[in-house]
Amino acid sequence: MSTTLGSFLAGGFAACGAVTVTHGFETVKTRLQLQGELSANTKRVYTGVFQGVSVILRNEGLKGLMAGLGAAYCYQTMLNGCRLGFYEPIRTTVTTLVHNDNRQSLLINVFSGASSGVLGAAVGSPFFLVKTRLQSYSPFLPVGTQHKYKNAVDGFKKIHSTEGFKGLYRGVGAAMVRTGFGSSVQLPTYFFAKRRIERYTGVKDGVGLHLASSAVSGFVVCCVMHPPDTVMSRMYNQSGNLYSGIFDCLKKTIQTEGVLAIYKGYFAHLARILPHTILTLTLAEQTNKWVRSIEHKIFLD
Repeated sequence: MSTTLGSFLAGGFAACGAVTVTHGFETVKTRLQLQGELSANTKRVYTGVFQGVSVILRNEGLKGLMAGLGAAYCYQTMLNGCRLGFYEPIRTTVTTLVHNDNRQSLLINVFSGASSGVLGAAVGSPFFLVKTRLQSYSPFLPVGTQHKYKNAVDGFKKIHSTEGFKGLYRGVGAAMVRTGFGSSVQLPTYFFAKRRIERYTGVKDGVGLHLASSAVSGFVVCCVMHPPDTVMSRMYNQSGNLYSGIFDCLKKTIQTEGVLAIYKGYFAHLARILPHTILTLTLAEQTNKWVRSIEHKIFLD
């Protein structure tokens, strides 16, 4: 087992590799979630995952599709560094306190995943805020409130100057709920699937097993996390006080657009989260092995 710092670095590195590949789908997902916000009848500019990618590329180029990538790197480093770095220490500590040994417990695993995810979401929230606003902005086909920032640094400056330090943490509660939901099932589902696949198929530990387990985990994460993700995107992108809180946003969205509105952009999210989870967890497994070998040389040689 690598150290907490080693796991943090491995998790952050793995997530940055994953987000490079999947960021375009995240842009489409964000715009689908904001499209028709609090409006029952709105012309749909974006109608699906690949149509959205095509429309953005045609009108804004690759730069538009990859808007906010720098902020996404910072967020992923904070989020997944905490999520993958603190999961095992939290799990081990709680298990030892409750059972006085290191057995596997589903409830403790879920608690540990949620706790490490909430911590990461709180730390990385300002980066996700700026990323969301950069992704939602379009000079050609705008949806939702438009925030014109030159880049992430300009976004931070403008938010701080107009809304103060508090403004940088707008929507942090929704982010913590969203990530808590996702993290509570991501690692427990991954390790559960990994053990079951290993036991019932005879597949040995390796890249193939990591890919299959990650795919199962990614699907479950998307199903659980998407409704609070939609709420978070809208709260991050709002100007002024359109929503007073998480439940107000949820209530207004459902009342105006119907209950299925909270699943807007689901397939774009799935298109992002599946490869993202697969790449993050698979790269994390490989990176952790590399980190452990380096730590072994440093501390034991």
